[in-house]
Amino acid sequence: MSTPPSISIIIPAYNEENCIRQCLVAAIFQTVPAHEIVVVDNKSTDSTAEIVRQVQLEYPDANIILTSHEADQGLIPTRDHGFNVATGDVYGRIDADCVLESDWVERVSETFQDPEVMAATGPVVYSDMPLRRFGLKADDKIRQFVLKLARGQYHFLFGSNMALRNSAWESIKDHVCRDEEDLMHEDIDISVHLAQHNLLIRYVPTMITGMSARRVEDSPKDYWYYVNRFDRTYTAHDIEHRVLRVPMVLFMSVYAPAKMLRTLHHQRTRYLTRRQARNVRAKSELRATRLL
Repeated sequence: MSTPPSISIIIPAYNEENCIRQCLVAAIFQTVPAHEIVVVDNKSTDSTAEIVRQVQLEYPDANIILTSHEADQGLIPTRDHGFNVATGDVYGRIDADCVLESDWVERVSETFQDPEVMAATGPVVYSDMPLRRFGLKADDKIRQFVLKLARGQYHFLFGSNMALRNSAWESIKDHVCRDEEDLMHEDIDISVHLAQHNLLIRYVPTMITGMSARRVEDSPKDYWYYVNRFDRTYTAHDIEHRVLRVPMVLFMSVYAPAKMLRTLHHQRTRYLTRRQARNVRAKSELRATRLL
């Protein structure tokens, strides 16, 4: 049996003080440890870098690397910097609001033991939504449905949950689009260039990460602009395959119900928090009464 590949986790970060710690802790506590965890700070003005340094002190054996990209602002140059700094056999790329399942590194490592696999992606569970496991099943079914429609020609790596062999990155890094006008989906751009180089992308249902559904808090106009990145990306590459636009329809169809569910989830969370606080106060008052 071949030696398992080493996995680097790359996390681009810009002003992520509210979620970077949770992201790092999940990346640390894996059934198979990552080779390294690379956080690329892209001109953050909050305490993102300080939190990363604190986690480095708390977990000195986790091999957390904090680097910065100061040359320019944006996800693509920050991502590229992380890929170019990483030293593992496989680059796992997630977002700073992601919370990896505890076996994520193990599943990625298993997948890339097949030498034909050059990139992989999997489903997500929205950690700040109700009915999370149901949502995970729905997300998986949708992705497999799109894959089936595309007849196995998978052009849809998901930036919050993707992995790329280092040799594949070397093959495409001079070809991926810089997208200075910020019009496209950078993960789909990578997918297209991998396909153009005949490099195999595999969908792995067990390669799961959690992420925030904060995107649905955007206004309808902003959300549509985000969703329409699919069409702009494929159009920029002269790809007319209509099936590959199906995710646009799916994303738009879930916007309103997802926004409503997220609102209800926030309301329920606030209610439970207030109730817990009342219970704590009541217990404190009862103990104080007994001491009188």
